Amino acid sequence: MNLDNLLRKNIKTLQPYSSARDEYTGEAMVFLDANENPFNYPYNRYPDPLQRELKEKIARLKGVTPEQIFLGNGSDEPIDLLIRAFCEPGEDALAIIDPTYGMYQVAAGVNNVNVKKISLTESFELDARELLKNTDEKTKLVFLCSPNNPTGNCLDKNAIQEVIQNFPGIVVLDEAYIDFAPGKSLLPQLKEFPNLVILQTFSKAWGMAGIRLGMAFASPEIISVFNKIKYPYNLNILTQQKALELIENKKQTEKWIKLLIAEREKMTKLLQDFPFVEHIYPSDANFILVKMHDARGVYEYLKEKGVIVRDRSKVHLCAESLRITIGTSEENGQLLLALKELI
Repeated sequence: MNLDNLLRKNIKTLQPYSSARDEYTGEAMVFLDANENPFNYPYNRYPDPLQRELKEKIARLKGVTPEQIFLGNGSDEPIDLLIRAFCEPGEDALAIIDPTYGMYQVAAGVNNVNVKKISLTESFELDARELLKNTDEKTKLVFLCSPNNPTGNCLDKNAIQEVIQNFPGIVVLDEAYIDFAPGKSLLPQLKEFPNLVILQTFSKAWGMAGIRLGMAFASPEIISVFNKIKYPYNLNILTQQKALELIENKKQTEKWIKLLIAEREKMTKLLQDFPFVEHIYPSDANFILVKMHDARGVYEYLKEKGVIVRDRSKVHLCAESLRITIGTSEENGQLLLALKELI
């Protein structure tokens, strides 16, 4: 893959901004280079723009090198950067599966980039040949989400690899929910695919949605493009410090994952007994998609009971479906009790 042939012309020639912390990264007695307030340490200092300490820790956790990691404000930041780097506004396009995570289309719209939607099958499977058939020389990016949102299922790994190997542009594999699908990540195979970008997050299994920390894994060449066009200090010092602290909590996170998977299986079984539930789709995520009679009516009823789920009925292939996040045993019990009262 020739990355220069894929990048926008202005990105190839762009001279990145060089911050004070880019030009000097060592220790010193006195810092008088960044126009910072000398008081209120450590929050008076700009954070490390490349998050070196945090990347070292994540590299060990994920089995990659720091040079293969980009850290952003949630996964939304690398999604936006990918479109800005590779898609010429008003000319180029990206391809997405349908249904899937809505931010791919929103980010494309913000950047004036066309979107090609390729429908999943009725069972929410990826048809690799159909997707590839609907791309052309103007299609620079393909976004795949696995486990997919809102369907919850992992896409077939062979189909994903078929797309990666046959698409001449960049394939973005969003694995935001992959912690709930052990053994199904493509991250161990990252080096095999120079055109692959894998997105993961600390928002789901790690319980860090509030600190907004997303990860992109790719070749060092692609990561260097992210670093070239990102805002200088895109990850604040509070996020970096809290992430360094919480990553030490790996055993607790593993316990949470086991509990949530067990609750997911229990909820799947118990919800099948309700007469208005038509179908519960298989899930590899921390939520389940449930097709039922009068989904909107059930949603409004649950809202009155103080239990909030997500109505996905207007999403392609998801008619009359509610997406239910797996909560604690007590929270799930409240949902079940409310549904029993509805009967």
